[in-house]
Amino acid sequence: MTTPLLDASAVTAFVKDATAAPSLLNAQPWTFRFRRDDGTLELYADPGRALPKTDPHGRGLHLGCGAALFNLRVAATAAGWRPDTRLLPDASDPTLLAETEFTPTSHPDEALALLHAAIERRHTSRYPFREDDIPADLMDALCAAADREGARLVFPDTWHVQSILHLVHDAEEDEARDPEVRGETERWTRTEPAGEPRPSDGIPAEAFGPRQSGASSPVRDFAAGRPVPGRDWARFEKRPHIALLGTESDQPLDWLRAGQALERVLLRATSGGLVASLVSQPLERPELRWAVRDPESEMGHVQMVIRLGYGPEGPATPRRPVADVLDIV
Repeated sequence: MTTPLLDASAVTAFVKDATAAPSLLNAQPWTFRFRRDDGTLELYADPGRALPKTDPHGRGLHLGCGAALFNLRVAATAAGWRPDTRLLPDASDPTLLAETEFTPTSHPDEALALLHAAIERRHTSRYPFREDDIPADLMDALCAAADREGARLVFPDTWHVQSILHLVHDAEEDEARDPEVRGETERWTRTEPAGEPRPSDGIPAEAFGPRQSGASSPVRDFAAGRPVPGRDWARFEKRPHIALLGTESDQPLDWLRAGQALERVLLRATSGGLVASLVSQPLERPELRWAVRDPESEMGHVQMVIRLGYGPEGPATPRRPVADVLDIV
């Protein structure tokens, strides 16, 4: 019996969910191509949306595309399909990051399917969080989520969290002195008030969150001294909950796996009532990245620093229309 293939409406829905993933500066550095003849969906990196000053090696690009791939897997599983994915399937084309084939199944991965409702709810929150502790069982669940995707999540102790905060501020000072990095950030962040015409990418002003009074939280200030009408000041949590996501190796394959692990952690956190923001500032500086690693863990390379807690959900950031990122051939 011939295995049924996906139709265009189903793959469009899956890609719409995929593009809800986070990416560095919300550059959305992905494109998809669906081959009707064999039902295969390809994920490509979009070099035109790379960030050569902020992300010169493409690590952040791969993380974002990996997160989109995980959302795709979740969406397909929730719809009754089994997604079978091959990472970096063509050594001659480094922009082809993954191929996914879909098989209908009556026994989908329930753990994946249950995360589907969190895709639309997950937003980066750059607002103050409460000082409430995260329950140990939820922390264990987040660590297990990373492990399921071949990565590792650790919660460093208070001393190391403080050292990470210092590294974040060192990285921000370096960025402030680097006009090329600062210019790249400004090109992808929007200070215009809500309601004015804006692109369907980048970070809008309402997603910056308030200015930080003090320096207790690793939330990045995307305004970087530019005026943002109506933006307030606020005190952030004194003891931020920080998690480190990492891998043993540090190659494009590891970055894609880390991106999938990152999104699995974020969706599981959202399902558990947590909000999060991503902290990449010190990871963008090679001379600082090594120091972010928890010396008591066996993690080889930190791929992302995650701030977690209880607080207001961040606003949705714009996404490009599916028609702009999906080619059906």
